[in-house]
Amino acid sequence: MKNTFLLFLLVMLTAAKSLAAGEDAFYKLGPDSLTQEGVPHGKLIGPMHLPSQVFPNYTHTYWIYVPAQYDPKQAAGLLVFQDGSAMIATNGDVRLPTVMDNLIWRREIPVMIGLFISPAITTNQPEPSPSSWGDQNSLRPREYNEVTNLYARVVCEEFLPMLTNQYNISQDPDMHCIGGSSSGAIAAFTVAWFRPDMFHKVISSVGSFVNLRGGYVYPEMVAASERKPIRMFFCDGVNDLRGRGRTNAPYDVKRDWHIQNIRLMEAMTKKGYDVNYTWGIGLHGQKQFGAQLPEILRWIWRDYPRSADPENMEERSFRGAVGK
Repeated sequence: MKNTFLLFLLVMLTAAKSLAAGEDAFYKLGPDSLTQEGVPHGKLIGPMHLPSQVFPNYTHTYWIYVPAQYDPKQAAGLLVFQDGSAMIATNGDVRLPTVMDNLIWRREIPVMIGLFISPAITTNQPEPSPSSWGDQNSLRPREYNEVTNLYARVVCEEFLPMLTNQYNISQDPDMHCIGGSSSGAIAAFTVAWFRPDMFHKVISSVGSFVNLRGGYVYPEMVAASERKPIRMFFCDGVNDLRGRGRTNAPYDVKRDWHIQNIRLMEAMTKKGYDVNYTWGIGLHGQKQFGAQLPEILRWIWRDYPRSADPENMEERSFRGAVGK
């Protein structure tokens, strides 16, 4: 009886500790986000720097992920993410290169090149980092949050020509996905919105579709415009930022992250877009997104071209590294 009580007490103390750490404490990375024995590792190249013509006097730092299974003779897919340093951090909440290693190996997503771009900075500004994403010391607020085609030009006119000169990347926009978190998420949607000829897939985590620089207008733009060939996954939590910038400030629905995510999801659904979403209990951070990312990638790429022929033994096996 005494041992049972002690066990109960231990369980309650553990639960209390988790509760005290906040709602995000319940989101844990699964095996798809961790390095697994026997899985070939892709190569992460960078950091590198690309001066911008769209934003003169600014430079973007970036990294390129090349999977172990990349074959220059075969066109690869493309995955682009904003806030690059946070997305690739080996001890971070997202760990995209590791997730890509695991899912590509099991053929759950196609072989794809990853491009991770940090917000633009001048020579006098510090590099954005996984702990400081650059809102105070970079061009991030402008290039990510404004509803213009400028950041779409950065991605499509500056980065993609450079990337396609180095790698054999499919020209099919169905094979191109762009994603991001917070302001990086609205930036991703904006790129696909203005350039649906280049990107058909979008991943949004705690997207800032709010009135930072006018981003709350997208639901009305979606309703008023012809449907575009965009597939989108929304990941957000009810404990995202909820319309009050400071304690006791008046509520502003245009600054309610969760409501504005719901508004855009509903507008796209009503218009007939291919949309999926998960509304968890997470905060304005990456814990929920990191835990759910593998399943999000599986959904967004669920119908990539792949043989179901029962005699095709190659498709029924793991993807080995090229040359091995």
